[in-house]
Amino acid sequence: MFYRIFYAQPELPWSENAVATLIAGAWTGPPGCASFVLFDTIGALRFVKSGNSILSRYGTTVFEVMSQLARAHDSINLGQGFPDDRGPADVLDVAARALLDDSNQYAPMMGMPALRQAVAHHAARFYGLTVDPATEVMVTSGGTEALAACFFGLIEPGDEVVLFEPAYDSYLPIILRAGGIPRRVTLSPPDWSFNESDLAAAFSPRTKLLVLNNPLNPAAKVFSTEELALIASFLRRFDAYAVCDEVYEHLVFDGRQHIPLMTLPGMRERTLRIGSAGKTFSLTGWKVGYVTAAPALMQPVARAHQFLTFTTPPNLQTAVAYGLGKDDGYFRDLVSTLQARRDRLAAGLAAIGWTVLPAQGSYFLVADFTPTGFAGTDHAFCHDLTVAAGVTAIPLSAFYQDPVTSRCIRFCFCKSDGLVDRAIERLGHHFGAR
Repeated sequence: MFYRIFYAQPELPWSENAVATLIAGAWTGPPGCASFVLFDTIGALRFVKSGNSILSRYGTTVFEVMSQLARAHDSINLGQGFPDDRGPADVLDVAARALLDDSNQYAPMMGMPALRQAVAHHAARFYGLTVDPATEVMVTSGGTEALAACFFGLIEPGDEVVLFEPAYDSYLPIILRAGGIPRRVTLSPPDWSFNESDLAAAFSPRTKLLVLNNPLNPAAKVFSTEELALIASFLRRFDAYAVCDEVYEHLVFDGRQHIPLMTLPGMRERTLRIGSAGKTFSLTGWKVGYVTAAPALMQPVARAHQFLTFTTPPNLQTAVAYGLGKDDGYFRDLVSTLQARRDRLAAGLAAIGWTVLPAQGSYFLVADFTPTGFAGTDHAFCHDLTVAAGVTAIPLSAFYQDPVTSRCIRFCFCKSDGLVDRAIERLGHHFGAR
């Protein structure tokens, strides 16, 4: 059987004069062609150039993989971090009315004035920060877009970026695509602590910025005042910036207070602070985020933003502006509700013999599955848990750049009491039957 093979030299377009005919399996292809794609509709193999080498190395995110597996097996999904309620009814109502009554055309690139003013007022109300909404606030399409704009706007190829791991999975791909070189500070359970020597090993004269996720997903760690002060001292010493992912700022438990790094001495001009309406109002599908930074830092980040999403739906911005002005009772109730759900899941896991690590903030808690006797990897355990027990979690090793041996998995507890109870019942039945 003969196949027509189309290939092109780098400087030539696809054309009929670049055709070779061969017997199947007898030809290895032209020099420089590394891959090909089969086009069944025309019965030909066509050589193509590969995609970006950095992004192409990543598969589908573990959150999507596990969620698909959960759907396939009718499993209770305590893996991906989204609540199962509808969010505040009054915020939804403002969004609906704005959709019907107000403009649905492009909003200003930096965000609607009402939301930028609300973000500035929120910073003053909760943290005592004085923020100019006209020059120091930018609205983005979610926290992840805010991160991308910060990384693309600030990192030059060869700049070093310090980050703590386990780390949210979007950080590394974006940093690497921007040309940054990651320098990791690895935190270990159960306390996820670090010291001055750990930071000294990661920082260098080439350090451009540090990424700080506080509270930390997936470890549920809230950084202490002493830890923040240590980080700040290194940023000053090495003249570096900090990109602070603080989307869980209102989800800190047991009487703790969230402390933005930006509030520490010398950090106001070095820090970009990212917030998220999705986490603050349990509306993760809205994808509304915001960045606060000094004008000199905001300028290059805004240039990146304008070429990423440019703007965010105006009705959602209107609703988030309203939401940020809700009374203190809303924010207290948010914490107390989620703290109770954390305690409910933790108690249920402990009752069936699991080791549950402290969860100081965020939507998540980490559990050690060693007591179950499972001998495989955390990925294999999560697969088995989904298929056989009907409960889905996320393997903690997915949050590290290099392969690690982990006996821990991450659960999401921002679910209804009934769903959490059903999950615990399934786990108890599965492991009790062994």
